Amino acid sequence: MMSATSSHLEALEALYKALTFLEKQTLPVPTRAALNNAKRQLQNLRNALESPPQPGTDRLAALYRVSQSLGASLKLDEVLTQVMDSVIQLTGAERGFLMLLDRQSGELSLRAARNIQQENLQQEDMKVSHTVIQSVIQSGEGVVTTNAQSDPRFAGQESVVFYALRSVMCAPLKARGRVIGVIYVDNRAQSGIFGEEDLNLLNAFAGQAAIAIENAQLYTQTDRALAARVAELETLSRVDQDLNAQLDLERVVELTRQWALRGTQARNCWIILLNDEDELRFAPAQPPALPEDIVSFLTTPRASADLLHLPAREDHPALCLATLVHNRQTVGGILIAGEKNIEPAARQFLKRLADRAAAAVQNARLYQAVEAANEAKSQFVSIVTHELRIPLTSIKGYTDLIRQGVVGPITEQQTEFLNVIANNVERMSRLISDLSDISRIERGKLRLEPSHFSLPERVEETINSLRHKLEEKGQTISTELDTSLPQVYADPNRVVQVLTNLISNAWKYTPEGGRILVRAYPLDGKVQVEVQDNGIGISEEDQKKLFTQFFRSESPAVREQTGWGLGLNVTRKLVEIMGGEIGFQSELGKGSTFWFTLPVEPAPST
Repeated sequence: MMSATSSHLEALEALYKALTFLEKQTLPVPTRAALNNAKRQLQNLRNALESPPQPGTDRLAALYRVSQSLGASLKLDEVLTQVMDSVIQLTGAERGFLMLLDRQSGELSLRAARNIQQENLQQEDMKVSHTVIQSVIQSGEGVVTTNAQSDPRFAGQESVVFYALRSVMCAPLKARGRVIGVIYVDNRAQSGIFGEEDLNLLNAFAGQAAIAIENAQLYTQTDRALAARVAELETLSRVDQDLNAQLDLERVVELTRQWALRGTQARNCWIILLNDEDELRFAPAQPPALPEDIVSFLTTPRASADLLHLPAREDHPALCLATLVHNRQTVGGILIAGEKNIEPAARQFLKRLADRAAAAVQNARLYQAVEAANEAKSQFVSIVTHELRIPLTSIKGYTDLIRQGVVGPITEQQTEFLNVIANNVERMSRLISDLSDISRIERGKLRLEPSHFSLPERVEETINSLRHKLEEKGQTISTELDTSLPQVYADPNRVVQVLTNLISNAWKYTPEGGRILVRAYPLDGKVQVEVQDNGIGISEEDQKKLFTQFFRSESPAVREQTGWGLGLNVTRKLVEIMGGEIGFQSELGKGSTFWFTLPVEPAPST
């Protein structure tokens, strides 16, 4: 006599062949999809009938195998799906659900819903008995019913009746003695699918699954926290770059405001700056109401950045103040306002922002003070040089008239005195000219008139203007100008000034009978000019300070020459603003070579 299982298998085989035959026919796409789904379900059912229920030892072995596989992943969603597929495999359920409790709110959320084909359930299939689930959560004990329709515990429940639930089993997920969720499986079509033995198996598996789920939750929380910290560090790195890109106080203040609003999601933000007299300056404007607590907290000396949090009250919204402390000195604060109390994460971000903004604000304030001092110095120099030119012009003019005998004959001694006056007037005129140039360069008001011109002509012009000085010391000057020298693009008058300063320096610090060479040749798309002498040279110590304003060597050979220590500084500034570079090589006692470059074409506009 054929067994029930054999007859069932034959019936399934016949139905499977019929579906296969229909599948070969011309059918609409939805019908063909339904046939494919029916064939998969028949195959699963046939597999289940061919594999009879395992004895207890086999089921424990199966439990061991699926429990071992739970640790394969620490990604929470993967673990939840793996748990549900394993539960359905162990119990032979039609479908299964996994729900987790939120630790803070206590609400239950559905995290996985799978069927016997290891597919995610559609929304219309997610109909379960919440009465069964709640009883498991409250009692902490598993529940099984062979037929919920006739079970006195659940038969009267709407969900059981409405969804036609029959075989139902639910087990708690417990970790460290605490219920963290439930596993729910059922079969809506058949009764008597589950028994107490199945519940024991499910409880055992749920204990293993709860540990795997909690480990995955901890990993996910740690991973999220790490990702959040990395994101915050990246944000703070961008903050550092923004705040320190320029030393503009107004820009630093506004950037700090924008970062504070962005990083804390506050409703409003003010930057408060404190001066040495504890006077407050607000940006963009003073808050409508500033509690006394804020002022006293801000003006109390602090060693490092600190926070003050004031919960919302009738007279003001929730406020949080982070002090800006630099070198143990409070320089200001960042004040944010919100509708609700400021969250701890927002407070911590505000404090970290304050740590970075404090140095940027103080540096910008110091730079602003230096800029103001430089501007005041430049204005003073401009006024002084202008006022000195008038009397010097008069002194020079009258001295020349007297020396020429316009007002009558003069003695030899008077001529000598007048020559001393003329020489000193010339020195003062050069000083005033150099100071005026420095002032205009530093204020960005020096006007250049660049053009293309032939450099050899300017070299010859400069040498001719200085030839009488060279001849007085019996010095020889020669030139080596490359015949293929291109025209340069610069201000011709300023180039003459540069050449005059460098040749004059060579004349000053080269002994009588010495040699000076002016050389020019193309180099890397520019023209390089060199002024070489065989004079006293420059010590290594003095070379480090050579282009500094008002620097003059302590060497007696240098001190015996007149000068103010401004010529080389002006020369360097002029070369650089014309788009060139300047440098030198020197050896003490053997002479020096000063070089500079000039462009042959205008710099490309940016």
